[in-house]
Amino acid sequence: MKKTISLLFTLFVLFGCKTDKKTDTGSPEKELTILEKVAYAHGFENWIKVKEIQFTFNVDRDTTHFERSWIWKVKANDVVAISGTDTLSYNRKNMDSIAQATNGGFINDKYWLMAPYNLIWDKDNITYEHQLNVAAPISKKPMQKLTIVYNGKGGYTPGDAYDFFFEDDFIVKEWIYRKGNSAEPSMKTTWEEYVVKNGLNISTVHKNGEGNFKLHFTDIAVEAN
Repeated sequence: MKKTISLLFTLFVLFGCKTDKKTDTGSPEKELTILEKVAYAHGFENWIKVKEIQFTFNVDRDTTHFERSWIWKVKANDVVAISGTDTLSYNRKNMDSIAQATNGGFINDKYWLMAPYNLIWDKDNITYEHQLNVAAPISKKPMQKLTIVYNGKGGYTPGDAYDFFFEDDFIVKEWIYRKGNSAEPSMKTTWEEYVVKNGLNISTVHKNGEGNFKLHFTDIAVEAN
């Protein structure tokens, strides 16, 4: 009897060990790149559900104000541009010369709104470098710095460079735009007053250090599945 119990106990232990070993063979999760970490911190995983996005792009410089509004039906790539009393509708896959000129403004305004997503959308057209403990351009706080440089293969701004500054949460706090990858900044602004719209984490206000420039977004609406 004692031998039988001992044998059963041994078999139970062996079976248990075999079962434990079997459940421990899962492959490790893929490590995200720094481009992906920044994009996902801003809700990129929710972009796939977005059907339509609307926003108004505003610029206040000294005493002047400029604004234009956009409606983008993402799946069909239809765009409605509204500026003053003028409205233009076009499809980005089939543009005439007027639509091409207007689309340059759309690319600019959309980039300001969703630049972290372009880190993934444009990954095949950029090179990048990631650094730690670099002084941010406006606050001078030590942050992580991600520099991306666009290659010269077409587009609206070939060769341009952007420096993104963020802390351990990967949320962009400041950035630098450098036209043609010049050593000197062409523009430096903050990224602040974030709002979440259907999972998209969007900075609505960008200011320069001198206080005479403010680029901001209003009337943001995101329709998702």
